[in-house]
Amino acid sequence: MRINLLKHGVAAPLLAGALVATIALWFRYGLLEAGLLPRDCALADASGAACVFKEALVQSFLHQRLGWVSLATGVLAFALSCSRLAWVGWLTGVAGLVLYSFDPAAVGGLLALLVLVGTDEQGRKCESESDHQPGDRLRVGGLG
Repeated sequence: MRINLLKHGVAAPLLAGALVATIALWFRYGLLEAGLLPRDCALADASGAACVFKEALVQSFLHQRLGWVSLATGVLAFALSCSRLAWVGWLTGVAGLVLYSFDPAAVGGLLALLVLVGTDEQGRKCESESDHQPGDRLRVGGLG
């Protein structure tokens, strides 16, 4: 039995997540921990652009900000069934897992991934359908 990732809507989130994880790993290990960015931006020989980039990168995961953004958007996406918010929650969750925001990023990313994989064939975009019933996707007939 083969699993068709395209049919179940898993391929796009997995590919996008792998790309974001690769970029975040490069930022973490290729730039920050490898020492390619200046350690002390107060020195005269430090490049201004490199210092601004380093400060923005460090501020993004200081106090687990990426993880909290992922958690907030993941919860909202799950509550509203909004695929746009789910993409934000998923991608910031993947980046947060790599960039020191493990706990909130994991929960937010998984909630967002549930919304991305669970959207119907039309791909809901934060729209509420008035004639949509909760059990419609279960393909269960009425009781009476």
